[in-house]
Amino acid sequence: MINQTTPFDQLPQEIKPAFQELKVLKHLNAAGFRKKFGFTCAWLFRLVFVLMFHQKNWFRLLESNKGETFPGKDAVYRFLNHGGYAWRRFLLSLSSETIARIEPLTSSNRETALIFDDSMYARNRSKAVEMLARFKDHATGAFYRGFRMLTMGWSDGHSFVPMDFALLSSAKSGINGMADGIDKRSHGYKRRQEAFCTAPQVIAAMLDRALEAGVSASYALMDSWFTHAPLIQAIIRRGLHVIGMVKNDNKRYLVNGKRLSLKELYAASPRVEGKNRNILRLIRTSLAPGIPVVVVFVRHRSRKNEWLALLSTDLGLTAQDIIRIYRMRWDIEVFFKCAKSLLRLQNEFQGRSYDMLVSHTTIVFSRYILLAWQHRQSTDARSLGGLFYLLCDEVGAVDWVAALQQLVDLIREVAAKAGKKLSVFIQRQLKEWIAALPNYIKAYLPISCCES
Repeated sequence: MINQTTPFDQLPQEIKPAFQELKVLKHLNAAGFRKKFGFTCAWLFRLVFVLMFHQKNWFRLLESNKGETFPGKDAVYRFLNHGGYAWRRFLLSLSSETIARIEPLTSSNRETALIFDDSMYARNRSKAVEMLARFKDHATGAFYRGFRMLTMGWSDGHSFVPMDFALLSSAKSGINGMADGIDKRSHGYKRRQEAFCTAPQVIAAMLDRALEAGVSASYALMDSWFTHAPLIQAIIRRGLHVIGMVKNDNKRYLVNGKRLSLKELYAASPRVEGKNRNILRLIRTSLAPGIPVVVVFVRHRSRKNEWLALLSTDLGLTAQDIIRIYRMRWDIEVFFKCAKSLLRLQNEFQGRSYDMLVSHTTIVFSRYILLAWQHRQSTDARSLGGLFYLLCDEVGAVDWVAALQQLVDLIREVAAKAGKKLSVFIQRQLKEWIAALPNYIKAYLPISCCES
């Protein structure tokens, strides 16, 4: 008989309960992930999911001494490059399940929000990536090759859950076009078409899918790149209020029948009285399409002589409430930093197809969801980064866990072949030995193994 090799796609002990509580594989099956032969989609998904916690990329893992226990790289790349899998449906189902579990842990009076923002998805060393385009990074002013990763997430001020994303390309500054021979009925082709839509169109579609999935929120938070009247109007029609930063551009605000710019609106606004000197002025006005809003002017943190403007369509909020709720928007910036620095977004796999970019980004988002759920359940003060490195240490312990389990199985096999008295003696000694082990080692041993 050929001995069966032990698979190394085991989940860390700390994240395995969360993986089962959120029913990750159930959501994967419900999204229609199927294969006719070979390794199942669930097995390959779990393998790629744990890969990051091995602190190795896929190539180095195959080159290691454990490489024989893993499937060939073609099996994994075929899984990630498949254009027929509904990755968006899976991510939305998983995030909705997580939000439904988080909401009972939060007071009903606490505000929740859907946060929209984009981040650079850089592939500067790539030349043949499908639908590659050239974009400008507005933070540094430099140009990069890659995509705009437009993301929607849910937050209650404590936990952030990414729900949806779109890797936007550009028809004007595109470097490579769409690949030939793609089935126009597939999910991959629909996402390729979406990549050439404008950001407001994509945000409206994301919001519709979130509301259809049963996710509830009171506000939509955006930065100054998205706070424009057409998008604000579209969000209001869907039953959400908007709070966002306002850019000092050509927008006009109606005050007593006059059309004022943002600087003129600041001059016409009354001062806010109170102890907080950073809140300068507040005024009720309306945008040019006739949308009533409240605009709050706050002092710039680094340039004291300048100000920033926050807009809110909820007229019942005070200036302090608008600032407090908008502060939740920073959660998505923390998510971008964690996904790129710790979870190795845009660096773990160097695929050329657009389908691989979508599938790998979805897996990275699902890793963050489980980390956020684990962090929400923790009673200590560990950050997401500390929890990530702890899980990496757990994966490194899988080797000695497998060896310990083999030792226990060997002792049981010897006891089964020995006489009755000797067998009882061996089982009793095994129980005493396991009872004397530390608790963190007992967690890796099934209790049934020491029953006589």
